[in-house]
Amino acid sequence: MLGLKRVLFLLFMLMIAVFVILFVLGNQQMVSLMIFGWSAPAVPLAIPMIFSLLLGLAIGPVLGVYIVIRAKRRVSADA
Repeated sequence: MLGLKRVLFLLFMLMIAVFVILFVLGNQQMVSLMIFGWSAPAVPLAIPMIFSLLLGLAIGPVLGVYIVIRAKRRVSADA
């Protein structure tokens, strides 16, 4: 059973890697971002999009943990 899980995990990771490679190859047009007056150098469109995805994937769980901790404090304060 452990071997099957490893194989499925490796296939899933391979599919994600192929998707990322195809996404990067499909988004090669250059873009320059302007944020708060600061102009970033021109980079392929895939780079800021992947960075935004990773940033969202990092911020989401942090906010979720914060909300759970705050809810637990409210419950313990009411008890």
